[in-house]
Amino acid sequence: MELTTDQLNYFNTFGFLKFDGIFKDDISKITEEFENVWIASNGGHDNQQHDFKRRSSILHFIDINVFLSSLIDNPKIKGPISSILGDDFNYSGSDGNLYVGDTRWHSDSSVTKKYRSLKIAFYLDEVAADSGCLRVLPGSIHYGNTYADKLNEVIPNTGKDDTEEIWGVLQHQVPSYPIPSAPGDMLMFDHRIKHSSAGGDSRRRMFTMNFEQRYKSEDIEDLKNDISGMASGWVEKPYGDIMIETASSQRMIHLEQRLQNGDHLKDLVKELKTKMNEPTRGGAQFDE
Repeated sequence: MELTTDQLNYFNTFGFLKFDGIFKDDISKITEEFENVWIASNGGHDNQQHDFKRRSSILHFIDINVFLSSLIDNPKIKGPISSILGDDFNYSGSDGNLYVGDTRWHSDSSVTKKYRSLKIAFYLDEVAADSGCLRVLPGSIHYGNTYADKLNEVIPNTGKDDTEEIWGVLQHQVPSYPIPSAPGDMLMFDHRIKHSSAGGDSRRRMFTMNFEQRYKSEDIEDLKNDISGMASGWVEKPYGDIMIETASSQRMIHLEQRLQNGDHLKDLVKELKTKMNEPTRGGAQFDE
């Protein structure tokens, strides 16, 4: 399912797309397997019960379930990704989440990142503007213009939010575009876009898949540095075993580059475990 010219133009201008009901026939199975992963992890973060006070997160989420791993082979996902990143894109990982309350404004990619990357997101509960749906600042992907650069000064990442200090408004009052979602919808957004959520409940179910352009040989050190960021989730390989073991030759195209350049993760995790009480919950605002 390739994107149309109109869809490509929209995504490249505003930084996101919504596919209404595209997985409506599969959502019951998707939800069942989502819950099965959490059951196998004792229901919450780091094999502890979800406490309904802080976000619970599992890295390599789809990678540890046969059915969820197969989603990256689905033309409804693979087609749109290929349209933007090329047929040889890298799958760069997944996380499953039980969110609690608000998520501050941030973006998932740095200003200086050379290769384009994006995220596919599934919300497994109906969410609206005041109940935790994704909010975006359309066009904020275009670093280098006054609008995007001003936004990035105020809300660059999850560890910093100066909206009240500089703009005089709370984070949920920032003018934005909410994207209500129902189970079966699929959202896709550029990692550079500024996004947040407000008003969510204490077990808001959502999981993501991340993808990036394949790196050129001269930039492999940059790829290794990017892979290093996974160590904070205490994962010792770029992918979970099931994702690899069930991979067809076609899927391996999207795994091979990270597999070839992720051997250093194990040592990084060993070091971080001496400094961290638990794996990251998904960024600075959640690890406080």
